[in-house]
Amino acid sequence: MALLELKNVSINYGAIQAVRGINLEVAEGEVVTLIGANGAGKSTTLRAVSRLLKLREGSIHYQGVDVTKSSADAVVRLGIAMSPEGRQVLARQSVLDNLELGAYIRRDRSGIKADIARMFGLFPRLAERKNQSAGTLSGGEQQMLAIARAMMSRPKLLMLDEPSLGLAPLIVLEIFSIIRSLNAEGTTILLVEQNAKLAMQHSNRTYVLEAGQITFFGASQALLSDERVLQAYLGGGK
Repeated sequence: MALLELKNVSINYGAIQAVRGINLEVAEGEVVTLIGANGAGKSTTLRAVSRLLKLREGSIHYQGVDVTKSSADAVVRLGIAMSPEGRQVLARQSVLDNLELGAYIRRDRSGIKADIARMFGLFPRLAERKNQSAGTLSGGEQQMLAIARAMMSRPKLLMLDEPSLGLAPLIVLEIFSIIRSLNAEGTTILLVEQNAKLAMQHSNRTYVLEAGQITFFGASQALLSDERVLQAYLGGGK
């Protein structure tokens, strides 16, 4: 049984059909990548799973349970968290405040304290800046904070929307190293990423979205050498 399953999902933005009848699965323990051009429907798909957008058609299942009509708050409680595109940290709040707010569904104070310590272990720069306003952090540090904040709800499924966007290459590699560590520790990851090659190199399987429809899917290593994917997303064929 898949941890997450989208069945024939279609989503509209007003009169525009942004996603058209997609089927997608994420198994427990996987890193699954969703790639495609700007406007293909990638972020829309994540927002639908987070229940921030209603479906026009289809259904979303998590751990075998239909969550199509669940609230955004309910799916967080079930174990789904998202680090959104653009990071969206609370700029005027401290790093520590942002992490505590990420645990808003929890009441286990000792567990929250332990998880903050764990996040500071994973992200040492956040520990150094724990009392600093989030808005004064660098772009890379804000991305680390956005991921750490999402992890504070103890998700089984972490969705990352464009984690490398606007970051320097060395910081991007650091972010992907953290993604690998989180997955190795047991967090399943659904990743939307503009750097298609890097994302595919760090994932088990890949789905390719074009104009709201899935056109290719399969093992990431196989798609890395697929001539059609190479031409469209990876800078040309061999």
